[in-house]
Amino acid sequence: MKFGIIGAGMIGHFHAKAITAMTGGELQSVFDLRAEAAEKLATEYGGKAYSNIDEFLADPELEIVTIGTPSGAHLDPALAALKAGKHVICEKPLEITTERIDQLMDAAKENGKTLSAVLNRRFHPGMDAFKKATDEGRFGKLTSASAYVKWYRDQAYYDSAGWRGTWALDGGGALMNQSVHTVDALLYLAGPAKAVTAVTACQAHERIEVEDSIVATVEFENGALGIIECSTCTWSKDGHPARVQLAGTEGSVFLADEAFEIWDFKEEKPEDKTIKETLMKGQEAGLGANDPSAINFYQHQRNFEEVVQSIAENRPCKTDASEARKAVELIRAIYASAQNDGKKVFL
Repeated sequence: MKFGIIGAGMIGHFHAKAITAMTGGELQSVFDLRAEAAEKLATEYGGKAYSNIDEFLADPELEIVTIGTPSGAHLDPALAALKAGKHVICEKPLEITTERIDQLMDAAKENGKTLSAVLNRRFHPGMDAFKKATDEGRFGKLTSASAYVKWYRDQAYYDSAGWRGTWALDGGGALMNQSVHTVDALLYLAGPAKAVTAVTACQAHERIEVEDSIVATVEFENGALGIIECSTCTWSKDGHPARVQLAGTEGSVFLADEAFEIWDFKEEKPEDKTIKETLMKGQEAGLGANDPSAINFYQHQRNFEEVVQSIAENRPCKTDASEARKAVELIRAIYASAQNDGKKVFL
């Protein structure tokens, strides 16, 4: 299928690399209001450059549009693409409120097109093994489910663009922007949340509207309890990995980025030996922990391939809008609690 990219910034380059490497897709075109940026990306990876979105979407050969604009600016280009009869894959978060996501889902349904999100942290061997263990019930009664994203962004990061650190275009701070993928992974593994309480702070940055630190307690529908802790002011030389930790009456698994710190079950299975030999944590730096450009693209590639395969097989996509909505709903509930002096909020 032929892809077009909206947004020729850093995220657009990730998308272009993934499209170039993937099976079942090729880069057709790039749109950016900055004609020079669109031309540069199109020249580097192949394809046509556009600075007029109507002309970009009018291309009859264009089938799938990926969107890499700021978080709070996903709605308009996604709606335009869906109404033009294109499938859409949108960067995280799909949008910054559930109301906007519902609007996009309605448009996708009306136009008979796939609306999917980039949930790239679902696509690596460690996550495949983790999900298999949860689906098989290997934890017994799940009692604990937590996520930790202790990253670092300097002041220059927030000063580099006017939209960074704003509610309108970032949709939040360390939680919504840096941690949405890890929150998605937590829900993907542990199941839906029931209630949250939270506190937020801006501890180490200036001239931003949003939090750089947040701690939330989470009650899950299955009875598990957990913590979500996110920060962009926890410095380390190499960067801390994003962690998802599940434990229950019969097992514990702690995932750090793409590898395990703990893989321990009361009832062992033959595959456990291979997992411990190939997927345990070394001393790797956290992916994107200190430098957002350091994130690899192969997970985007697998994500895009899943969308193409779902369209070809006429089945729901594993990263469709309904999946992407779950993390945003939880994040908005956490913010609602923090903005109401830690009052418990039910989802």
